[in-house]
Amino acid sequence: MIQGVFSAATTPVGTDGQVRLELFAEHCRALLDEGCHGIALLGTTGEANSYSVSERKALLEAAKGFGVAGNQLLPGTSTCNVPETIELTSHAVDNGVLGCVLLPPFYYKGISDDGLFRFYSDVIKGVADSRLKVVLYHIPQVTQVPLSHNLIDRLLNAFPDTVVGIKDSAGDIENMKAMIQRFPGFSVLAGADPLLLPLLQAGGAGCITATSNLRADSLRQIWDHWQSGDAEIVTKAQDRINDWRTLTNAYVQLPTVKTMVARRRGNNDWLNLRAPLVPLSDAERDNVWAQMTQLGEGQA
Repeated sequence: MIQGVFSAATTPVGTDGQVRLELFAEHCRALLDEGCHGIALLGTTGEANSYSVSERKALLEAAKGFGVAGNQLLPGTSTCNVPETIELTSHAVDNGVLGCVLLPPFYYKGISDDGLFRFYSDVIKGVADSRLKVVLYHIPQVTQVPLSHNLIDRLLNAFPDTVVGIKDSAGDIENMKAMIQRFPGFSVLAGADPLLLPLLQAGGAGCITATSNLRADSLRQIWDHWQSGDAEIVTKAQDRINDWRTLTNAYVQLPTVKTMVARRRGNNDWLNLRAPLVPLSDAERDNVWAQMTQLGEGQA
């Protein structure tokens, strides 16, 4: 079972738009030191769909080259086409990753469960490797392609040893609870930081979140203490997470997260984004940094 606190790691680029591999790898290593069980690289927060296949492979290899173990990595390996998804997923499996997080193909809308089943089935059969573990990715507010419980049931019946979990970023705790009840042993991972504690209390497996780029320590405190009766530790950790999560949403989330990471890591290369996203304005950046200071932390 895939479980724990995973960071939806953001991806640094220079002012020239080129990936900063060493900086990314250092960030991954730091996130583990700060409390994450693993790194879910190249998801939404990681701007995965702004990078080429070769760049996405290089980022995974950079993390491993800096001492992150394969079984600490949950890379996003989906594209909108089957061949490139197979290529990225096979590469990840060959690097010994814990699992692969697979978005549905999101360009076409109104896709039936039959069509989505066909996509996932073609990828799994194309990779043709018993080591593959798939974590589905439900984020319908972005993809406009929801993953139904009936689809999940069908995939679990067809590929019981391969499809092992889901990242649910829709923000609906009742949907997550329903999956926990319907699919025993299936790893349900929250995509929103405030839902980690209620999800764990409902039998969930953990989280993959953006705010862990900044407060992995607090998320890990919740994970470590939620069952031990240390209510004060858990409450303080959850309040801290909520404050930082609120700040990440002060402006457009992805550039805001990167602005906060730039301050925390002391490197302004984190301010840059790939098109079509744009950085915060100077005034917005200064406001975010001022609020970070008020929250009690700037540069690590």
